[in-house]
Amino acid sequence: MAKATNIPIDVKWLQITATDADWKKIGKPECIKMLTHLHIIRAFEETLSGLNNNGLIHGPLHLSIGHDGAVVGAMSELGTDDLVNGSHRGHHVFLAKALNHVHEQNVESSAGKFSPAVKDTVYRTMAEIMGLQPGYSGGRGGSMHLRWKEAGVIGTNAIVGGGVPTAAGAAWSQQRDSKGKVVLTAFGDGSCHIGNVLETFNLAALYDLPLCFYIENNGYAVSTTVAEQARETRMSARGIGFGIPSFKVDGMDPISVRMAMQKVNELLRNGQGPAVLEVDVYRFYHHSGGVKGSAFGYREKEEEQEWIARDPLRFMEAKMINLGWLSQEDCDAMGAEAAELTANAAARLTVTSNGTRTIREELWPDPNTCDDSLRSNLEELEHLDYVEQEHFTGTLAPTKFIAAIAKNMVRRFDTDERLFVLGEDVHKLIGGTNGATKGIPERWPDRCVPTPIAEHGFVGLAGGVAVTGKYRPVVELMYPDFGLVAADQLFNQIAKARHMFGGTINMPLVLRTKVAIGTGYGSQHSMDPAGLFSMWPGWRIVAPSNPFDYVGLMNSALLCEDPVLVIESVELYNKVMPAAVDNDDYFIALGTAKVVREGAKFTVLTYLNMVGRAMDVCEEHGIDAEIIDLRSLDRAGLDWDTIGASIEKTNHVIVLEQGCVTNSYGGLVVEEVQKRYFDHLDHPVRRIHGGEASPVVSKPLERAAFVGAEEILTGFEQAIADQG
Repeated sequence: MAKATNIPIDVKWLQITATDADWKKIGKPECIKMLTHLHIIRAFEETLSGLNNNGLIHGPLHLSIGHDGAVVGAMSELGTDDLVNGSHRGHHVFLAKALNHVHEQNVESSAGKFSPAVKDTVYRTMAEIMGLQPGYSGGRGGSMHLRWKEAGVIGTNAIVGGGVPTAAGAAWSQQRDSKGKVVLTAFGDGSCHIGNVLETFNLAALYDLPLCFYIENNGYAVSTTVAEQARETRMSARGIGFGIPSFKVDGMDPISVRMAMQKVNELLRNGQGPAVLEVDVYRFYHHSGGVKGSAFGYREKEEEQEWIARDPLRFMEAKMINLGWLSQEDCDAMGAEAAELTANAAARLTVTSNGTRTIREELWPDPNTCDDSLRSNLEELEHLDYVEQEHFTGTLAPTKFIAAIAKNMVRRFDTDERLFVLGEDVHKLIGGTNGATKGIPERWPDRCVPTPIAEHGFVGLAGGVAVTGKYRPVVELMYPDFGLVAADQLFNQIAKARHMFGGTINMPLVLRTKVAIGTGYGSQHSMDPAGLFSMWPGWRIVAPSNPFDYVGLMNSALLCEDPVLVIESVELYNKVMPAAVDNDDYFIALGTAKVVREGAKFTVLTYLNMVGRAMDVCEEHGIDAEIIDLRSLDRAGLDWDTIGASIEKTNHVIVLEQGCVTNSYGGLVVEEVQKRYFDHLDHPVRRIHGGEASPVVSKPLERAAFVGAEEILTGFEQAIADQG
C-alpha cells in the first residue's frame, strides 16, 4: 500500500476575533468616529431606498446594508494615499473611504455638527448614484461606477470581479513608489470563481504586491448559495493555494475586522503582500432594491431575522454602551443626525410638487455632452513638432523593421523613466518572441516584467497602472487572438474608463500586437484586430507600414493619455526599409494618413503590410491608382482631409485589407466613405478582403483565406472595368 504523508502548508490562514482589550486600545474617540461613519452610510442607504421606491433611481440599486460595518472597520486602517476599488455593490466602500478622507479626526460626539466637507461628500455621492451633474463623474457612473481620485477611490465596477486586476495595477504602482502605501480591492463570494480574479491572485503573489483581497462573503451570488457555487465555501481558502496569507473574520463585528486589517496592513506595508481578508457578512435585502430576499423564495425569513439580529451597527452601539462610552440617547441622536444629513442631501436633489417628488431639472447632465470624454483631445501632444519621412533631416539607412522597433524602445526607456514593458517572455529569447524588447531586460530588469500566461490578469494590471497615472505600461500581447481572453479588461474596462467616469481619468497605455496571417499558426493565432478594436471608441489604433512611420507613431502613442493599440505585421518584421539611424526622437501625428503613391484611376485605402503589396501590384502591372496608407485606424483617427481630397480626384474607392470579412475593419471605412462622399462617387465602393473563415493551418487552405497579390490584382482590374 502506498505511503501517504501530509504536505505542510507554509502560509498563514487565521480567524481573527477582537477582545475587550482591543476595543480599549483603539479608544473611545476612534470608535465613535467609526460608529458615526457607520450611521452615515446606513442612513444614506436607507434614504436611497426611499428614493428608489419613488422611482428616482435609474437602473439597479445594490444596497450595502449589512456589509457596511465590516467595511468601516477595514477602511479605518487606511489613509487617503492608500487606494481602494470595489464591485457593483460599492456605496459603502466608496463612502467609508471618502468619509475617512474628509471627516473630522478624534470626534468625541457627533453633536449635530457635520463639516461642510462631509455634507458635500454625501450630496455628491447621492447625486452620482442618481445620475446627476453634481456627482463625482457628472452622473456618468451612477450607482456602480463611483470614483473620487482625491479620496483614493480609483473606481467601483459593474463587472463582477472586473476591478480586481485594476487594483493589482494600482498596487504595482504603489509598490514601485516604495512609500509603504497599500491597495484594497473589495469583491464578493461570486467573484471568487471568476478567472481574472484567480489570475490576479497569482500575479499579486508573484510580484509581492501590497494588495488586500477584501472578500465580502454574504452567502449568495444573487440567489445562488455559496454551497451551490463551490465545494470549499470559505473564500479565504483561495489564497492558500497561491501562497497568500489569509484571514477570516466575522464581518458583523467591525472591530474584529479592524484588527484583522491591522494584521493585513502589517504584511502589506512591510513588503510581504498580498493578503486575503474574508469577512462574513449578510445583505439585509435582495441583490438589488429594498425588498427582502425571502420575497423571492431563495432565503427563509428566519435566516434573515437571525442575521439582522446581529446588525453591526447595533453591535457597535451595544458594545460602546456597555463600555460606558455612550448612552442609548447618544446613539439615537447620532442616528437621527445622520438621517437628517442624508435627507438634506436628497432634498437638494429633488423637488416635491402636489405630493409628487421629482428630480430637479437643472441638475440633469446636458444631453449634448453624451459623447464627451470618449477620448483625450490630444492636448498632451500639442507641444510636439511632427515630421514625415520626406522632410526628415537625419540620416536614413536600410534597417530591418523589427530592429527599428527594438532600437526605438531602448531609446524611449532612456528618455522616459515612467515606461515599463510587460507580457509573456518579454525578458528572454533575445528580446521576446520576435525581438522587440531586445536590450531592455539587460539594462532595466525591473522595468521588463515577465508574466505568466494570464492575459486577462496582466492586461488588467496594466490598466490599473495606467489609472494611477504615474507609470506608463507597454503591454505585449503575443497574438491579437489572445485579446479575446482579456476582452473584459480591454473593452469593458480600459476602453470605457475615461467616458464612464466622466473624463476624470486618463488611460495612458500602449498595447503592441502582431498580425501573423500566412505563418501557419491557424485560426487562433491569425487575427487582424483592427475591426474588433475599432468598435470601442476609447481605443486609438495605429498600424504602421514601415519602420520610419512606426517610430514616429509609437513615440506619439507613448505620450498619449488614451490607450493606443499598435498593430504590427510578422510579414514586415524582417523586411529592410529606410529607418532613422541617429535620431529616434521625432513624432508623427496620430490621426494622419499619407498618400504613398499618387494616381488618378481610383483611390486605395489600406494599412500595414497591404500598403507595400498594393504598391507592388500597381508598379508591376502599370495600374494608375492612388494609394493611401491610413496609419491611424480608429474612427476618430481617420484622416478625412487626406482621404477626401483623393476621392474628389478619383471618384472611385477600394478598401483593401488582408484578413477575413467576418471580423474585418473595412466595413466601418466603407460606411463612412459612402456617407461622406456619396456625391463624389461614380461607382460603388469596392472591397478587397479575405474569405469568411479564419485562416487554418493547411497551407493551401490558409492561402485561400487571405488576400495576396493575386486578389489585389483581381480587385484592381474590376475597379478599372467599372470605368469601362
